Amino acid sequence: MNHDTPASQGLSLRSVKVWDIPTRVFHWLLAFSFSAAYLTSESERYRDWHVMFGYTVAALIVFRLIWGIAGTRYARFSSFIFSPSRVLEYLRSLLSSSPKHYLGHNPAGAVAIFLLLGLSMLTACSGFATYQEIGGEWVEELHEGCAATMLAVVAGHIVGVVMSSLLHRENLVRSMFSGNKSGPADQAIRKTRPLVGIILLVAVLGFWSADRFGWLPVSSDVAVTQQHNRHDHD
Repeated sequence: MNHDTPASQGLSLRSVKVWDIPTRVFHWLLAFSFSAAYLTSESERYRDWHVMFGYTVAALIVFRLIWGIAGTRYARFSSFIFSPSRVLEYLRSLLSSSPKHYLGHNPAGAVAIFLLLGLSMLTACSGFATYQEIGGEWVEELHEGCAATMLAVVAGHIVGVVMSSLLHRENLVRSMFSGNKSGPADQAIRKTRPLVGIILLVAVLGFWSADRFGWLPVSSDVAVTQQHNRHDHD
């Protein structure tokens, strides 16, 4: 069910909890991991870092797919699946004096989220194939194309967040830190699931530490194989 904020219905509004902790941890970890992977993509020196962040993106997407089913009210996909007509209706409302407001993800944001989830997984899978030298140059081109497209979607998403924040007079960036938005008290989530968020954060930080300190034998073996293959081609 889609949840509109009924501000126009005269209900009393207050700061209510909308985003659970796992959703917020996922959001910022994905933003950081994708940015780091993109910034290290052109340097052979930081190739291992690029791969590590790519694996992280893939793992985070798997988590989000699970959390989209098992998560709290506004994290579930069922709360922000909109028909094309609802998306167009929302976009048209942005041009009016009273843009339609959603307590959870709005239709435009929902489109961006699904695009980012799909592009992230496709980028990660094609990156893994490229790293394993599977598929040839077209896979590498697919990887680069997906990453560039994802960057464009991210840019569009940021513009949308800024516009929505101004139109609705609410700080959406801050809400993704605090988890709070303005809405009726009866539409707040009751549990924020902090344990799941802590486990997610610890798992990612643990993976980064293990990768950097060489505690992952499979990763080390792959790196050695890559080095041998590059020497063979020289």
